[in-house]
Amino acid sequence: MNSASRSLLSIEQLDAGEILKILKFARSMDPDRPRPLLKGKRVFLLFYEASTRTRTSFEVAAKSLGAQTVLIQSAGSSIEKGESLLDTGYTLRALGADVIVIRHPNAGAAHVMERHIDVPIINAGDGLHEHPSQALLDANTILRNKKSFKGLQVAIVGDIFHSRVARSACHLLSKFGVKIILCGPHELVPEIATTIAPGVSVARDVNDALHGTDVLMLLRVQTERLAGLKIDPADYIARYQMTSARLKMAKKDCILMHPGPIIRGLELTSEVADGMQSRILEQVRNGVPTRMAILARAVGKMR
Repeated sequence: MNSASRSLLSIEQLDAGEILKILKFARSMDPDRPRPLLKGKRVFLLFYEASTRTRTSFEVAAKSLGAQTVLIQSAGSSIEKGESLLDTGYTLRALGADVIVIRHPNAGAAHVMERHIDVPIINAGDGLHEHPSQALLDANTILRNKKSFKGLQVAIVGDIFHSRVARSACHLLSKFGVKIILCGPHELVPEIATTIAPGVSVARDVNDALHGTDVLMLLRVQTERLAGLKIDPADYIARYQMTSARLKMAKKDCILMHPGPIIRGLELTSEVADGMQSRILEQVRNGVPTRMAILARAVGKMR
């Protein structure tokens, strides 16, 4: 595999077989039992946006595989002085980068770098486009709780319009025939969202979305964004906040997920966040072995 084929830019680019291959390899990864698959390799973490879970889990994953990691953030670097994306990439390649993990506010940034820099590029989130490693760790979490994707119904509730997590999730789940229901007010879930991927529908009533649901994904809703869209936060809470009573509308064995950071009291109550059906912290834990698999794939060590 050349560097381009080892890059992970989007879920849309992967077929179902490759996704299952990554997930299977992730199941064999254990950060508590390091494997030197990346010994002697340098992984550069290039983050133009703030991040806790993604950045930290990629760093833990890389070190668990024996790699050296270098973190570059826009503040305090030449990026702050106006250095271009490609010049930064050329610099990292000259410094011996074997893999570059990039998070960028502009959609397509990872694709631009991959076309010009002969190093495997991993997209850790690009604007409103995709967040492929999140979709893979979420899929890992689902398969650890459900026998397979077959026959599943997944409801995603919240700010779909601004969510790269939702886009990647829809692309991944649709490849396995999962029924996907997107739910929220029109301003956050426009009807055009049904075109993201096959098998996607929209529901305005959260009870309709929950009925028959096996997996519930909640997305962060920013109060400043609600204000900008002239959505009353109190109205959003009344119509869409996940409570214990509402969660009972889903299947009894429904699992609840959230990519974080969660806002207690807005998109969900503390009782739900900490409840028996919540898999939020499990998602965080699954992020490390999943990203270990992604990094191993990037250097051609995924067998």
